[in-house]
Amino acid sequence: MHEQRIIQQIVNAAKLEGATKKIIVEVGELSTISPQHVKEHLAGVVSWEVETRFRKAKVKCACSYRGKPEILEEGHDFVLFRCPHCKGKPEVVEGGKIKVIGVE
Repeated sequence: MHEQRIIQQIVNAAKLEGATKKIIVEVGELSTISPQHVKEHLAGVVSWEVETRFRKAKVKCACSYRGKPEILEEGHDFVLFRCPHCKGKPEVVEGGKIKVIGVE
């Protein structure tokens, strides 16, 4: 159910951008669905060519750390991560979203 909602949001965004042949979707490392799942689910609902690109996560923390988060656990609808330096909760700078980055 969760994936269907995400896929529908991607399809709606792509249609607003004028997609008719191809869609390019960026999938962040900290998003709750893998690039492969995005591609598989989209291929099941659209006739467009589907390309996915993986975006590694970058975070910034109050302790001044900037870089890759420590990923503790990944589940069906969650990714648990923390600052590898102070073990606090950092802010996601990159790689936290799924977004349409190109259409044809």
